[in-house]
Amino acid sequence: MTDYHAVLVYDGECPFCSAAATALRRLDGVGAIAWDDEPARRLLEAQFGETPFALVLVDGREECVYVGREAARELCERAGMPVLVQDIVGDNYESLADAIRSVTGVEGDPDPYHGEYPLSEAGKEAFEALAANAWHTAKVSR
Repeated sequence: MTDYHAVLVYDGECPFCSAAATALRRLDGVGAIAWDDEPARRLLEAQFGETPFALVLVDGREECVYVGREAARELCERAGMPVLVQDIVGDNYESLADAIRSVTGVEGDPDPYHGEYPLSEAGKEAFEALAANAWHTAKVSR
């Protein structure tokens, strides 16, 4: 059993994303794991039938998967940020991601996955391993 009911899947190669994931330690019950770690890839494959390169927040308790701009919005909400900030981050997710990737020199673009999805049965089965490996295998800094 794990202490995490939700796990952020993030780009472990991006210094900004890694720093943002580290900041999640303030949120009770939310862990993080890098996108290229095996438990993250297994859950994405189970949920989507492929491994989209996107910001993903999986909440096992709510049985919900937030992806792309919805993941960014949900994280802002859980962190207690004002609604204006939540809207700015969510509405400008792609341009913010492009700017961050340009500044940090990280190549590749996020896949165009966005929205809120129910956690599939296969995703539920993969969630325990995802949560158990959160922070243990995450690449927090470069």
